[in-house]
Amino acid sequence: MKILNYFILFLHRIINVPMLSNTSKYALRAVVYLAIHATPAAKIGIKKISEELDIPSPFLGKILQTLARKKLLISTKGPNGGFALGKPAEEISLLYVVELVDGLDVFHECLIGLNICAGKEENHHKCPMHNLSDDLRKRLIDLFQNNSVAEIAIDIKKLESLLK
Repeated sequence: MKILNYFILFLHRIINVPMLSNTSKYALRAVVYLAIHATPAAKIGIKKISEELDIPSPFLGKILQTLARKKLLISTKGPNGGFALGKPAEEISLLYVVELVDGLDVFHECLIGLNICAGKEENHHKCPMHNLSDDLRKRLIDLFQNNSVAEIAIDIKKLESLLK
């Protein structure tokens, strides 16, 4: 099995949260991949990232362009073009990546999709499932806020070295 497949399995455990969209999941995977493999001098093209992470190229292109417009990534067009992180991986929390592509409302939406939970007010009625999951939501926000892209990249590199 390719080391990258282990990378994908590792990331899957961290970001396969039901409330995250595929856009957020793909963005997180791509940003961590770039933290490991790209530098401002050696950017990586969409095609390579798409193939390595098994993400549809057109969808990945839109995600990466969004992140570049928001200055998380730097991009260069042309035959030697591609993407790299626009700031140090240590300064990028997982929560920030999710916030850039989906906003933070994803951590407050109903897990089972009921409209009753849509209110933002503190005293707004919510479904029983929503109330039961409040602690989980807070822990997820903490997990995503307190873990940087660099930390995940380091863990993946350690895993890769164990598998060689």
